[in-house]
Amino acid sequence: MRQDVVPSLQKARGTTLSDTQKTLSIFTDIKSLLKGPVLVANVLPVFTAFWLALYFTGASFSDHWGLFFLTMIGSTLVMGGALVINNWYDVDIDTVMDRTKNRPTVTGNFSLKTVLTLGIVLSILGFILLLFTTLEATIYAFVGWFTYVVLYTMWSKRRYAFNTIIGSVSGAVTPLIGWAVIEPVAHTVPIVLFLILFIFQMPHTFAIAIRKYDEYKAANVAMLPVVRGIKVTKVQMVLYIACLLPFPFFLSSLGTAFIVIATLLNVGWLVVSMSGFFIKDDKKWAYVNFLYSVNYISLLFLLMVIVTLPL
Repeated sequence: MRQDVVPSLQKARGTTLSDTQKTLSIFTDIKSLLKGPVLVANVLPVFTAFWLALYFTGASFSDHWGLFFLTMIGSTLVMGGALVINNWYDVDIDTVMDRTKNRPTVTGNFSLKTVLTLGIVLSILGFILLLFTTLEATIYAFVGWFTYVVLYTMWSKRRYAFNTIIGSVSGAVTPLIGWAVIEPVAHTVPIVLFLILFIFQMPHTFAIAIRKYDEYKAANVAMLPVVRGIKVTKVQMVLYIACLLPFPFFLSSLGTAFIVIATLLNVGWLVVSMSGFFIKDDKKWAYVNFLYSVNYISLLFLLMVIVTLPL
């Protein structure tokens, strides 16, 4: 279906837009294609881990400007390439779901061939830039790219409810990339960052899946709420969030202020998630959880940088 039906749909929709309108919307289309907010959220842990690696090794940031730019640009291109390829492959699903029906692959503003080419080119350029940092960092980037593009997008997303676990691995390797540029990942901090990101993504994604339950069901995507129900998903969300509680104490080297604030953030999210057992409006509750999760992970990784700033 994806290869035969969608191109004709693209053609039909594409003719409704004037050249001027297409030109004016090009920025929005590119942002949608790269999944701007998702891309930014994945780049932040790379920066944080890079910063912390410098902090714990006693290295100077000013002496590593070159590595910093190679790392940030290279990792951004790799992740951007993976997200673009995801758009290319999921175009048939995106035509069904309201949240994705305005993506340029669906509207026809970009052809599928163009999108696939862009995704491949961005990925290759990103890997080339990362090879100028360290091989270990490049390997972590490839693991994340392969997991997201092949194991998640092309294999598990449409078939298995555990697709979220696989997808979470790809998002969790980002701090390993940033750390490995400075020194090998044989330290408690990058491992804990990996685990935090891995666990965080489970309830974060479940919240999205509950909120967009009808759309995922219509698109036949095997998200947990669709396969096993919303009640089971709520229970798993609480369990995953509870697993985050010990991690601030494994990062005690970041100081007491970090432990206290991170713990309060964890407890706050746990309370919000547990309220789902007493609230009837599941979609509204899921949206609150989604907003909390986005702010939670951003604040947590920014806080790691703030508490290690030189006084």
